[in-house]
Amino acid sequence: MSKIVVTGGAGFIGSHIAESLAKDGHEIVIVDNLDPYYSVDIKKKNTDIVLASGDATFINADVTDLDSMKEIIDSTVDYVYHEAAQAGVRISVEDPFKPNNINVVGTLNVLKSSLEADVKKVINASSSSVYGKVKYLPFDEQHPTEPVSPYGVSKLAAEHYCRVFYEVYGLPTTSLRYFTVYGPRMRPDLAISIFTKKMLANEPITVFGDGEQTRDFTYIDDVVEANKKLLNISKTHGKALNIGSGNRISVNDLIENLRLITGSISDIHYANKQKGDTENTLANVSLSKELIEYEPSIEIQIGLKKFVNCFNVGGE
Repeated sequence: MSKIVVTGGAGFIGSHIAESLAKDGHEIVIVDNLDPYYSVDIKKKNTDIVLASGDATFINADVTDLDSMKEIIDSTVDYVYHEAAQAGVRISVEDPFKPNNINVVGTLNVLKSSLEADVKKVINASSSSVYGKVKYLPFDEQHPTEPVSPYGVSKLAAEHYCRVFYEVYGLPTTSLRYFTVYGPRMRPDLAISIFTKKMLANEPITVFGDGEQTRDFTYIDDVVEANKKLLNISKTHGKALNIGSGNRISVNDLIENLRLITGSISDIHYANKQKGDTENTLANVSLSKELIEYEPSIEIQIGLKKFVNCFNVGGE
């Protein structure tokens, strides 16, 4: 078994990865600064789940602090899952400096520390936001990258640093471009969380734009499996891979699916489109299938039912 550091391990995706790896018997170190971008109580609950899953510890630390990263990512660490980030397209439009500091400088600190510690691999969480302007669909990894938000720019810069640290310094890295991940413990500021909470209370829903924009929604279990496959695969070094479902659904259809599951009578209000939002996303996952045998298995209707059931039990 390996010693694995998971940055952002108190967050949605990071806690799921850490939990699964802990259950597999690995020694897990969760690193998170518990940023109050959303409820710290939610993050603490996530951490408690991981700590109860196996050999896991929690360290309150910030990836923007290079000295802390060097202390945590030392020669005893085998792998690093870098999930820490300032997420959110809209918040990045309001304040582009914070995502740059966390997502770019923070990634540099993790990479530098990992290089000096001689870790076996860094798996970096990237985003479909790196694509931005749509030239064609589905997005393959060769699609031009023209982000339309500061968040997308920061994730693309982090990807390039990961690639360069492999090509120049020999540090094995892989970046995974996540496509709209959802599932239990997802952030409360994401559309599915907001819609579900409103619909269970039969409260009005606000949709930005006409609702015909589409997204490739990816269930958390598929994302976790993709990450775990990278532990023992070397042919992805220096590369970026799409991790999506390979299907897309409009926001209007998403709402109708949730309406069927919840029995909601919520009204829908349409508002102006938000700056920085991508119109459509759809992943071509052929390369991930080829290199890591990635097979998304959870269809959107099944995933939504799983999420709503957990939401009913756990609130958020």
